[in-house]
Amino acid sequence: MTTFTPAVHTVQVDDALVHYDRCGSGPALVLVHGTGSGGAEVNWGQLVPRFSDRRTVITPDLSGTERTTDGGGPLTIEGLAAQVIAVIEDAGTGPVDLLGFSMGATVVAAAAALRPDLVRRLVLVAGWAHTEGDEYLRNTFTLWQQLGASDPAAFGRIITLTGFSRGFLNAIGREQVELLVPNLPPTPGTLRHVALDLAVDIRELLPKIASPTLVVGCTQDATVPVEHSRALHAAIAGSGYAELDTGHVAFFERPEEFVTLVDGFAPVNGTTSAE
Repeated sequence: MTTFTPAVHTVQVDDALVHYDRCGSGPALVLVHGTGSGGAEVNWGQLVPRFSDRRTVITPDLSGTERTTDGGGPLTIEGLAAQVIAVIEDAGTGPVDLLGFSMGATVVAAAAALRPDLVRRLVLVAGWAHTEGDEYLRNTFTLWQQLGASDPAAFGRIITLTGFSRGFLNAIGREQVELLVPNLPPTPGTLRHVALDLAVDIRELLPKIASPTLVVGCTQDATVPVEHSRALHAAIAGSGYAELDTGHVAFFERPEEFVTLVDGFAPVNGTTSAE
């Protein structure tokens, strides 16, 4: 597999100096991470080489991550969407294929609604439209907050437990599972993300999404239950829908299947497998 050394860029957005990496060549694919101060590297480090032999892959680090600095205030979906929009404009690649995972799915949905001219195709993975009204989701994020403040080790363990399917955890074994546990420490930035997760409500923006959209749900998702992806699909007119039989972090559990799904929906030649 061809590998590329990423070029590091920054762009100023309000009080945030937003870092993003860029590597590869070809049509642009922007990957937006989920909750966690590790940001793009933790989410996409193993996936970027699977795309960058044929695409320009752009991976921003949003506020709350270690690489992007800001004033430290509360985060909003619109504010993070503005950072994604600024990165796309700064990269100068024209309309992009835009993919967001978990919290990142809510952010890219907002970005696509606010700036449809910048988005060629949109992929929402394990996302949700609103937290209030789902007691499971609200309690999940509240538990994260409480453990993050009181018991960092337990925080990492619950994130691991709910982030991956039982079959995947058993398949990789105890040694690898224990390496996953500290992968998402409850830093102040991570807890800013969790506070945002509790406040998510993008329902008013969903009807404004005009780009061809694929919603991807994860059938064994114990973080954001798959019903939320199904609801996103129902709320976005003309969207496609697919499910992967994985836990929340689908691209860790089934990377080849994930890449094939994305390529089938957003191929480099601009024609989907269904067209």
